[in-house]
Amino acid sequence: MSTARTYEVRTYGCQMNVHDSERLSGLLEDAGYLAVPEGEQADVVVFNTCAVRENADNKLYGNLGHLAPIKAATPGMQIAVGGCLAQKDRSTITQKAPWVDVVFGTHNIGSLPALLERARVQEEAQVEILESLEVFPSTLPTRRESAYAAWVSVSVGCNNTCTFCIVPSLRGKEKDRRPGEILAEIEALVAEGVSEITLLGQNVNSYGVEFGDRQAFSKLLRSCGSIPGLERVRFTSPHPAEFTDDVIEAMAETPNVMPQLHMPLQSGSDKVLREMRRSYRQKKYLGIIERVRAAMPDAAITTDIIVGFPGETEEDFAETLHVVREARFSGAFTFQYSKRPGTPAAVLEDQVPPEVVKDRYERLAALVNEIAWEENKRLVGRRVELMVAEGEGRKDAATHRLSGRGPDNRLVHFAPPADVSVRPGDMVTVEITYAAPHHLVADTFVSARRTRSGDAWEARTSAPTPAGVTLGMPTVGVPAPLPDAPACR
Repeated sequence: MSTARTYEVRTYGCQMNVHDSERLSGLLEDAGYLAVPEGEQADVVVFNTCAVRENADNKLYGNLGHLAPIKAATPGMQIAVGGCLAQKDRSTITQKAPWVDVVFGTHNIGSLPALLERARVQEEAQVEILESLEVFPSTLPTRRESAYAAWVSVSVGCNNTCTFCIVPSLRGKEKDRRPGEILAEIEALVAEGVSEITLLGQNVNSYGVEFGDRQAFSKLLRSCGSIPGLERVRFTSPHPAEFTDDVIEAMAETPNVMPQLHMPLQSGSDKVLREMRRSYRQKKYLGIIERVRAAMPDAAITTDIIVGFPGETEEDFAETLHVVREARFSGAFTFQYSKRPGTPAAVLEDQVPPEVVKDRYERLAALVNEIAWEENKRLVGRRVELMVAEGEGRKDAATHRLSGRGPDNRLVHFAPPADVSVRPGDMVTVEITYAAPHHLVADTFVSARRTRSGDAWEARTSAPTPAGVTLGMPTVGVPAPLPDAPACR
């Protein structure tokens, strides 16, 4: 009797890649592979790549080079490369790393098991890159990383043409799922114990463009409100140009839609936004923030900002600082502009000197942290209901605390009494006692509520199972975007 082959998925990039990796893991397990036990070498290593950052290829080839001698010494080992970089570089990967067995793109992740088998039988590399979506990823088998929180794709692809972003050329035009399919998936997840879902799309609030319903996303949010057992609904990431008042109303009027919004700004300068081909301006962006706060006073708003876009002047940068002060973000993912090969911005003249970009980045980060800290201090003394999380508090073991997320998605560390047992997925009510720029601490414990999600987590962990997906972000719960992710929005 032959031993089942093991696999490992290494993921880089945005939430879409993270969700794709859950699909890849499900496909491999459906084909008979087992997740590799921690600390062991997998028979199949899959890289799910990102092409957003300038050095993405250097990172990939460095990792592939590290695996080359291991593969040479391990008969039958296979390496596969998929995702956005594979879609972009295609046959270049096997030229630079001839020990790679399979290269597949963003449109055909469902082909991975067949390509691995074909490469094994034919003893030669298999490269298959499709130009359009073969099967909507949500129809594929899935190995969810969390028992209590899940990603649910509403669309794939993007119809925007931001000059710094390569995603539309790699993911294709937007393809929308039908509302009934999305709601059916959510209901199935809830039946399995999930109580928090995050609706996912490259431009999530343009959902419905393919079938001609401009209010499809707000209707979808309201429909989520009628699903029994679904306690929390989030979404990422919307585009300010298409953020309409019906979405704000749906957020405010649907109890299980959380008062949290991640809305990329990228720049506060109208001139830079025009060069970025972002079809909104500072006034419109701040107007959205104002209306969101009027409807949901306690909403936490986060954003993405790029510093040093070609042609950005000190006056342009001052406009970005102005928006940060006015919007009072609870957090921001801030990035120094780097060239994305294949994007219009990569060949623009008037590139900003690196030392200037670094200085602006440091000033922006300092202001963002200052405001986030001030906003967090306002919560001291307030009672908050948290969903207990797993793996989000890096110092929990040392501090003897647990961690959870509030309705606004702020991370809170807390210490339950010794006689109270809480599990990831359970709900606790605590009182905030301390604030830092990026987290809160609650040393006053009020109550705990055991949930079906906690039951699901307990059932999943009662028998040890190896982790098969290595992600570049927290693997459980609803993680924050990676540094590479915001440029895709």
